This record gives sequence, structure tokens and C-alpha cells, in this order.
Amino acid sequence: MKMGILGAGNIAGKMAGTIQKMPQVTSWAVASRSLSRAQAFAKEYGFTHAYGSYEELVLDPELDLIYIATPHSHHYENMKLCIAHGKNVLTEKSFTQNAEQAKEVLAMAEEKGIFVTEAIWTRYMPMRRTLDEVLASGIIGTPYSLYATLSYPLTHVQRMTDPALAGGALLDLGVYPLNFASMVFGDEIKEVKASAVLTDTGVDAVDSITLIYKDGRTAVLHSDMRVSSNREGAIYGDKGYIMVQNINNCEGIRVYDPGHHLIAEYETPKQISGYEYEVEACMRALEKGEKECPEMPHAETIYIMELMDKIRAQIGVVYPNEK
Repeated sequence: MKMGILGAGNIAGKMAGTIQKMPQVTSWAVASRSLSRAQAFAKEYGFTHAYGSYEELVLDPELDLIYIATPHSHHYENMKLCIAHGKNVLTEKSFTQNAEQAKEVLAMAEEKGIFVTEAIWTRYMPMRRTLDEVLASGIIGTPYSLYATLSYPLTHVQRMTDPALAGGALLDLGVYPLNFASMVFGDEIKEVKASAVLTDTGVDAVDSITLIYKDGRTAVLHSDMRVSSNREGAIYGDKGYIMVQNINNCEGIRVYDPGHHLIAEYETPKQISGYEYEVEACMRALEKGEKECPEMPHAETIYIMELMDKIRAQIGVVYPNEK
């Protein structure tokens, strides 16, 4: 599969370094608004072509898949450009800056018969299936509540603090605890309660979210772009509990009984970076002629975007082009 990358920042570099080690993927083209930056990126990661505009990238007839690695605020226009030119797309999370944009993009993709999926890597990882199996085994009985946290010190990064770039902790960090809760408890939510601490630029530095499900289960979620957290996820049942080490890229799963004794342990298989799983999922879907990945269906992408819209409405974060 010949793959292109739209954008040449840090996250693009992580994907480029990953596919460089995947024999089934060809690092075909990279595009930046700066030709010199694209050329330097191509040289570093072994890409065949470097383009100084996104328009040139989507005109390349050889590309099978384009990975979009720009800020959240740009995903909408970048995807529309790719879809308009018949290019299959893997877009970094968060998919768009709001649900309205997500629905419009996915409707356009459906109309034109183009494959599009969201690169929320935790949905594609083998440890996600392992967690499903552990829960299904009944080892902790009936799970009633969960907790998940993900925080990194990122206030020095412009895209995190700039409202024009759809900044804030929620779309960059909070999206992971939300997806963790969704993968474990599903989407039958009765009530969302959110509070936040805002930066002086008006985006959320800290998010505290409680989800109450229709069947009485609860999820308490936390993210903070000022500090580092232990990145843990915990699922509590009536016969024990599960601790997930690093919900952002699982480093192991531990199961404890009610007396806090370790009763089972699951290790993460060796990987390149973790990004390879979403690329492999795209390859499988494209080979089958599918237009979405079963690991992250379009309906789920829209649902998570709608959930984040509800949270932003509660905490008072509005991006400039939404006013």
C-alpha cells in the first residue's frame, strides 16, 4: 500500500517512523505548506515524494491512503480536499472540531464512495481485544464503575492553547478517557456532567467528566494539560477490579480480587509504536472494499464528537468559527 502523510509535524513523524518499519507499506509522499519542510521530512523518513502543498498531494495518482496529521481545526477542510479528489483517508483524532463537521465529511465520503476512518489508535490495538475478553470472562463479576485519567504538560504547545486551532485538553487528551469509557461501557449514557478550568485564551486546561449510564453504571474521567498523570484506567466490579496501565497505549492489564490480591496479568505484545494497528486495519478494510473500519465505525466517531460537543457546551468552550 502506498501511503501519504498530510502535515509534517511531530505526530506525522511518529506515523512516518512506524510505516517505515512496515514492509507492506510504501512511504510514498508527504506534503507540507513548506516545500523545504516536506523535503526534510521525506529525507528523514524515506518518502519518495515531497510536496509543498496539500493540493499537490491529493493529485498524486499513486496514493492508496492519506494520513491527516494537522491540528483538529484543519481536519475538516483537509478531509474534504482528500475526498473531493477520491483519496482514502485516515484522520488523526479528534476527527473534527465538532459533530456537525464530522457528519458533513462522512456524508461526503459516503456519497463519493471513499474510505474514511478516525486514527484513535486505542480502538485498534490488540490489548483492546484482550480487555474485552477479560471483562467477558466474568473474572471481576459485574462491572459497575470505571475511572480513567490522561494528562501531559502541554501548555507550551501552541495548538493546545489556541482557540483558532481547536485547542484545549478535551479534544487532545480527554478524547482518550471518553473512548476508554465507550469501549468498556458502551454508549447508553443518561447524563453527562462536566466541569473545567479554562486558560486565559478560553480553552479548557482541565476537564472533569462524569458519565451516568442508563443502567446505573458510572464513569469518572479526568484530563489536564498542565501536568502528567499516571494514565491509568480502572474498572470496578462486584468480584474484583481491573487496572489498565496507560489508557493511551496499554502497557499491561492487572486483575485484582476484592482483597486487592493480584489474580491475573496480561502483557502487551511487542509493537513498532502502536500506530501500525490502525494502518493494518485500513489495509484490511480497503482490501475488502469497505468504507469504514469495524474497530471505529463512523457512527462511533459521530457519537464521540457529539459527546464532546455536549461537554464543551457545559464548560463554555466555543471555537472562533463556531460563533
